Amino acid sequence: MERIFLTAEKMTAALRAGDVTSAELTDEAIARIERDDKAINAICVPDFDRARAAARRADQARADGEDRPLLGIPVTVKESYDVVGMPTTWGMPAHRDFMPAEDAVQVSRLKAAGAVVLGKTNVPLGLQDIQSFNEIYGTTNNPWDHSRTSGGSSGGSAAALASGFGALSIGSDIAGSLRTPAHFCGVYAHKPTLGLAATRGMVPPPGPALPAEPDLAVVGPMARSARDLRLLLDVMAGPDELTHGVAYELTLPPARHERLGDFRVLVLDEHPFIPTGSAVRAGVRRVADALADGGAHVERHSPLLPDLAEAAMLYRQLLFSSSVARFPVEEYEQVRARAAGLSADDQSLDAALLRGMVCSHRDWIEANNRRELHRHGWRQLFAEFDAVVCPITPTPAFPHDHNPDPRERRIDIDGVEYPYFDQLVWAGVATMPGLPATAIPTGRSPEGLPVGVQLIGPMFEDRTPLRLAELLEQEIGGFQAPE
Repeated sequence: MERIFLTAEKMTAALRAGDVTSAELTDEAIARIERDDKAINAICVPDFDRARAAARRADQARADGEDRPLLGIPVTVKESYDVVGMPTTWGMPAHRDFMPAEDAVQVSRLKAAGAVVLGKTNVPLGLQDIQSFNEIYGTTNNPWDHSRTSGGSSGGSAAALASGFGALSIGSDIAGSLRTPAHFCGVYAHKPTLGLAATRGMVPPPGPALPAEPDLAVVGPMARSARDLRLLLDVMAGPDELTHGVAYELTLPPARHERLGDFRVLVLDEHPFIPTGSAVRAGVRRVADALADGGAHVERHSPLLPDLAEAAMLYRQLLFSSSVARFPVEEYEQVRARAAGLSADDQSLDAALLRGMVCSHRDWIEANNRRELHRHGWRQLFAEFDAVVCPITPTPAFPHDHNPDPRERRIDIDGVEYPYFDQLVWAGVATMPGLPATAIPTGRSPEGLPVGVQLIGPMFEDRTPLRLAELLEQEIGGFQAPE
């Protein structure tokens, strides 16, 4: 394998052994970007001069005896993170010139760990799509098939990793924005437990970058191996130094098991609101077979599983309840009128979306109370199981669809069309209750596209799905470079 496709762990070993310098790794990554990114369009804001300078500093630091977790490792950063000296736009033309005054807390942690930031990766408009395209930076293509999306909203980061543009990246997730691009591009990602990693500086421009705690949304690592996810999560995890960090430090519990045969796993591939396509179903089955062959206890059903239909409705309501906060008054009134016209018997996902967009504070409190009941249900399930395996979306990467009205878009599942945003229900399984979920590649579809699944673990036991991901990587293989 080419050196640019090495994992961060192997790059670190080579740096420590003196087999390579950070300057060499950085130059190789930049050369690869300059050669291949015209077709992919993953790196929307390059920062090569400062990256080369940071690499030289990293080499000098290592020569002086330093050995930080990411010292000299070339990485990328999702465009939505504030980085001094680079614009933060979230793909919104009105903010194309916004320059933040300070680094996001996670960018500061990357730099403190010694990482070399190559640049920023592309996102959808306002981070609100399952694809990554916007008027400022254009469209990011899937490295495996340029006619298809790389996913969103961390699609630029996933495409960059799959293409060899750096060893690690950081993204964010509220509706599968880490997991879906990983699934579409054949890489790894981890959606941490809600609140585990500080989000300050990952805020729509023009800010301000306050230490808020957003509902549902998290920031997390992306990589080309499961072990690299754990390495990067250790850098990212922990409270904000301006708030909870004043009072406590983080200590994550170890993984529940170290051997595959000791894991108890619930495997799901059916959702009440949307079918699972044959390619993704095959990926789930491949993981289930590897678990069983490794001696793990595998079940397909459990009465302890919280109701997936109610969970999807709750997720829809909570997700979209904040999406109208910045709507102009006229648009908000239009949405409210549409919601008022719904029949009380309409319990569709689209109805939940509309009701969520205009729900009252009283309605939100009631939804949050029901979420707590679901969280308790998950605690009971994880007393009997260590992890849940399920799809991330129903299909592999789909063709680009830039219809300006997402309500008119459709997702094709084995020849049958479904509403575009209905595919988010699988992402919501972990997001609504705030559970950690690790996205892993499982192989390829008959068309040659990557297929991934997610491993959902108990709240604040992030090391458990991460360890299971490592073990499965040994059994079914991991990242493959696009052909």
